[in-house]
Amino acid sequence: MGTDAASRARAWVHENQAAICDVIEPWEHGTVIRATRYPDYWDYNLVRVEEEAELSAGELVRVADRALSGLPHRRVGFEVESAGWEAIRPDLEALGWKVSRLVWMRHDGPGPPAPGADIEQVAYDAVRHLRVEWFLEDFPDVDPKDFFEQEREISMVRNAQVFAAFEGGAPVGFSQLERGRGAAEVTSVFVLPDHRGRGLGTALTRAAIETGLDASDLWIVADDEGRPKEIYSRLGFRPEWKLLDCLRLPGRT
Repeated sequence: MGTDAASRARAWVHENQAAICDVIEPWEHGTVIRATRYPDYWDYNLVRVEEEAELSAGELVRVADRALSGLPHRRVGFEVESAGWEAIRPDLEALGWKVSRLVWMRHDGPGPPAPGADIEQVAYDAVRHLRVEWFLEDFPDVDPKDFFEQEREISMVRNAQVFAAFEGGAPVGFSQLERGRGAAEVTSVFVLPDHRGRGLGTALTRAAIETGLDASDLWIVADDEGRPKEIYSRLGFRPEWKLLDCLRLPGRT
């Protein structure tokens, strides 16, 4: 992976977090960030592990419990790839944590062809029902509480542009592009289950890419072990930086 591009991906994440978070405090192996205005938005309330650190699952849980006290979730992001990742993973999963290897990908290919479907840019709130469906698909046992209102406020700060795919006049899928300091990120791509397998996700991603090609860097993040990574590769994205994301959902102990 390109070291310079990986550094820019990491800087992009840190800059976006700094723009939202009002608590940014160092700890022994990195930084604790919290957005007290958005306690249910997990991306901005977490412990960053920013160097190689030999931590057991129990030690990590204790660090997260102290740093994120008062929040219903726990989240830790390992930002430096390490052989210790796989050692800690089964122990965390046994404790009820969801552990994912994520890969940040940078667009470095030509502009994509036309979306090839009925894709339109729409108002943020036009796809709220799709956001709800996506959340419940990924987290069926979690009460979203004020999540969607918090998500909306953050998206407005990040200059979100939303694209929707239609069928019968109703949105059945959407993608979202967010901007900041010259760079941009495709932050969301979702299609209702009954409408998958027909290329709508690819078309929505293409629409977001086309709009974001003027950015100095155009990013997307994917599960390093999932199929979307391969789709994004065909659309011109290349892997640049990997991290290990560890999440304990609200209600889990």
